[in-house]
Amino acid sequence: MLIGYARVSSLDQNEARQIEKFKKLGTEKNYIDKQSGKNCDRPQLQEMLQYVREGDIIVVSEYSRLARNVQDLLNIINELKKKNVELRSLKESLDTTTPQGKLMLTIFAGLAEFEREMIRQRQLEGIAIAKEKGLYKGRQPIPYDKALFRKECKKWRTDCSCYYAENGNEA
Repeated sequence: MLIGYARVSSLDQNEARQIEKFKKLGTEKNYIDKQSGKNCDRPQLQEMLQYVREGDIIVVSEYSRLARNVQDLLNIINELKKKNVELRSLKESLDTTTPQGKLMLTIFAGLAEFEREMIRQRQLEGIAIAKEKGLYKGRQPIPYDKALFRKECKKWRTDCSCYYAENGNEA
């Protein structure tokens, strides 16, 4: 089965460019995550890794869509290799069954990790400058009804106490 995996870094970004490439290839199933690739804690990635079977081929538009650091990418590739699942990147066009392909994959993974770290560094520098100018106040607190919050907390504590008492445990 030909399976596509697409990822964009945030909800407001659009994965259409990646999906369009997958449609042209004839993918039978696509998985899409809309969150950072900083780690592998992405629901669609995990679902796809559970779903794939021997003989499947996973297609990504580029390796940085799959992982943003070397170790995560290599771990994913090793997991796929154990299941006899092939991975193809449309942008890099590498054959990871050869030593040269493995080397190039590691280099590309390193570049993706470097790129992510540079983005983060620029973001932190921008925030520092904005703070100096008094333009950045940080995340604004979420307004809430304090009386309602206290009421719900009291109800929750009562419910927990009842549960523990019924089950012979201490709260």
